[in-house]
Amino acid sequence: MKMKKILAVLLILLLILILVLVVRTVTYKFGKVTRNADDKELVNTAPSEQSVHRFVGGIRIPTISNEVYEETDFKPFDEFMKYLADSYPEVYRVMDADTINTYGLVFHWKGKNSDLKPILFLSHYDVVPVVGYDPSTATVADTVFRFHDKPLPPIGTYSEKWDYPPFSGAVAGGRIYGRGTLDMKCMLFSLMEGADNLIAEGFQPERDIWFAFGQDEEVSGRQGAFKIADYFKQKGLRFSAVYDEGGIIAAPGSAIESIQEPLALVGVGEKGFLTLRLTIKGMGGHSSMPPSKSSLVYAAEIIEKLNDNQFPAEIISPIAAFFYNVGGEMGFFSRMAIANQWLLEPLLLKTMEKSPASNALVRTTTAITMAKGSDAANVLASEAEVTVNFRILPGESVAGVIEHVKKLCEGYDVAIHVVSEREPSNISPENVRGFEIIKEEMAKIYPAAIVTSYITIGGTDSYKYQTVSDDIYRFLPICLNQYEQRTIHNENEYISLENFGKMQWYFKELMKNY
Repeated sequence: MKMKKILAVLLILLLILILVLVVRTVTYKFGKVTRNADDKELVNTAPSEQSVHRFVGGIRIPTISNEVYEETDFKPFDEFMKYLADSYPEVYRVMDADTINTYGLVFHWKGKNSDLKPILFLSHYDVVPVVGYDPSTATVADTVFRFHDKPLPPIGTYSEKWDYPPFSGAVAGGRIYGRGTLDMKCMLFSLMEGADNLIAEGFQPERDIWFAFGQDEEVSGRQGAFKIADYFKQKGLRFSAVYDEGGIIAAPGSAIESIQEPLALVGVGEKGFLTLRLTIKGMGGHSSMPPSKSSLVYAAEIIEKLNDNQFPAEIISPIAAFFYNVGGEMGFFSRMAIANQWLLEPLLLKTMEKSPASNALVRTTTAITMAKGSDAANVLASEAEVTVNFRILPGESVAGVIEHVKKLCEGYDVAIHVVSEREPSNISPENVRGFEIIKEEMAKIYPAAIVTSYITIGGTDSYKYQTVSDDIYRFLPICLNQYEQRTIHNENEYISLENFGKMQWYFKELMKNY
């Protein structure tokens, strides 16, 4: 009888708990998604043929970064700088143009009111290499711009996985093909086009507008963005907002399957990184007389420890805001988990951990990327090497990650060498003009999109400008499906004419209405 009473009480408590969860879910106020009544674009954003022509010319110049900066072939960079000046004479006439460290490009558009804090737009014009591309064999196969309806002849040796040569700038099927079309000449040319159009309209901004275009973002930005940011700091500049790459509009279902609306992901911060090389010592010698554990076996054990002891998952403020903004569009049980994080946060985190992309948003990730033992099959190396890369969540630190690795390596003879490091960025606020104007302009060209903050997983030049602004936003208004997202730094990179046109319009309006 007593047991029945206990079970009855437990059942009542369970029903009360379920009722509380359901009521909180139903009454929870998720972010309001404001859409135009007919969900139609309010403006014409089709790119002009002239803008496409100028962009194509820039894509054709192979400004490829080299990991060793001094070994970069700078002839294309010289050509690109001249091409930009020749293509936008009015921008160079109206703006003060300068170079920092030879190849960093800085433009200053003076506003009417010098008391207002300026705004800064970033981009970079270096691109990553193309696998299989041999610039020594390159020939200009089609110097006259046209919209193509068939493949161009090869321009240089390149992978057959490209529909069109990687530095051709071919325009076909509503797309512009080539390395740099998405990363990151698209933003550079959109900014130049926007400024050029505004100048033609007789527009002068209320506040100063600056452009900063780096030449080595793909290989650290130390010679470009770092030095440009220092230049701004020396001038005593503080920017009201800084805009850069980092987030995109994820096509319906491509970010979260249950959300069938475009997601405009604005990076308000970015993860840091740390690459460590672990040198593990053991007994070397001939493979015919192996010890019970060699250096490579010790290395394998450490790899297992690193993989099994991941950093804890947590919901930091931008991801909490992300759930608040998008949660109303998710299924009932997802909404329940978000609305009842006091109880269901572990379940919510487990859901995030299932996908590599979402897992990276809630923890410092550990990636074992390289391992090395002996150079010969019959030799036991006295030392083995393991390289591990961490992407550090804001709120954690390089020192904390190193301490984590040291604890896992206790009991082994290990030397830890820092290959590269960068602390996570600060988190930029959302209740300011710099963020609000993004939502305002997005509503005009992507009325169905949900605009939300998130954390940028990869590194950008943005964090280098933390010395001159607290409000930094990483976002390109381009809607990409999963395939298109994978072409960044990959084969067959292209941008649609629609995306290119909308990007031009967006940055023009940002300059005009800030």
